[in-house]
Amino acid sequence: MKILIVTQYFWPENFRINDIALGLAQRGYSVEILTGKPNYPNGNFYKGYSFFSKKEEIWEGIKIHRSKVIPRGAAGGFRLMINYFSFALFSSFKAIFLKGDFDKILVYEPSPITVGLPAIAYKIRKNTPIFFWVQDLWPQSVTAAGGINNTLIIKLLEKLTRWIYKKSDKVLIQSEAFREILLEQQVADSKIIYYPNSVENFFKVIEPDHNILKSLPIGFKIMFAGNIGESQDFETIIESAKIVAKINPNIKWIILGDGRKKEFVEEKIKELNLENQLYLLGSFPVEQMPNYFSCADCLLVSLKKDYIFSLTIPSKIQSYLACGKPILASLDGEGGRILIEAKAGLVSDAQNPQLLANKAIEMAGMSPDALHKMGENSRAYFDVNFERELLLNKLEKIFTNE
Repeated sequence: MKILIVTQYFWPENFRINDIALGLAQRGYSVEILTGKPNYPNGNFYKGYSFFSKKEEIWEGIKIHRSKVIPRGAAGGFRLMINYFSFALFSSFKAIFLKGDFDKILVYEPSPITVGLPAIAYKIRKNTPIFFWVQDLWPQSVTAAGGINNTLIIKLLEKLTRWIYKKSDKVLIQSEAFREILLEQQVADSKIIYYPNSVENFFKVIEPDHNILKSLPIGFKIMFAGNIGESQDFETIIESAKIVAKINPNIKWIILGDGRKKEFVEEKIKELNLENQLYLLGSFPVEQMPNYFSCADCLLVSLKKDYIFSLTIPSKIQSYLACGKPILASLDGEGGRILIEAKAGLVSDAQNPQLLANKAIEMAGMSPDALHKMGENSRAYFDVNFERELLLNKLEKIFTNE
């Protein structure tokens, strides 16, 4: 079976679709990628890439077709939209002239919805079925995280979203809670399939890395890893760290990653004199994340208070669960439900700094045995619900039982 994966983001950018492509290729499928030039999250082309360079390349035996794209830059609202639509435009032209016949098209949509357009362009030529994997709900996520409230723009995005779903043969959802929204967008229930995210096999329970441990602050370590963006609600994290510092200064907040709000976080740390409580350590290769997680006492996940975010399972939850660590959460809805069901950590409401502070202090006061049990629960829940090979098996069945 030949599979074309359409995704705006791909290696060397760090997205889950990289491992899905690799997993399918390892199982004997012929996999090719239609994607853009890498520029996420910093907004500039990666070294060795430019607007005109590297149209084709090979990664781990997988052929990559790269279309032109206007980079995100500082990722302001207007520049972000230019980035989204430039990929849709250039990759649609590329799809029209793409050589080869594919049996299935898998579209990966963490945002934007316009990633579906090049898949439809190819389908018009070859009548190839599209499996559209929804990671982010549109246009709702645009208003929640992007700050766009123009009624006309939202209506146009709503029509575009419904049209893309209509042209897709199956619509995969990363959270079962997405189903209600898609039904409201007139997607037939028979087209909707729950297909959650997994993680790479290197996310697993390991012993603490003593070299990394020595580089971290001494104390009870709460670690966040991922995008430092608008959706992650760093205002609440910072305010909670401020509250906790007055009660238990032994609790340390460690942030790994980069993103649009990193400079804001740096400024707030200085303004509030939290240099000895909240640490920004920068970005590291994803393969090193389990080594860092092994040195944390618990792992932190957060999202802003918004109905759409309450329907989402943040992909870092699977990473955290796989590494068998207790999880501290500041979010509503589906993500929190999973953690409570798994007995994997403590959950506070989104955008409630005092409650998150209370939960952090409570977790820091737990016995080593109680924390260890939470970690065991994390990995056990992951194995039953999100394990990589289990979900690759499910994807194969989705493809063959269309």
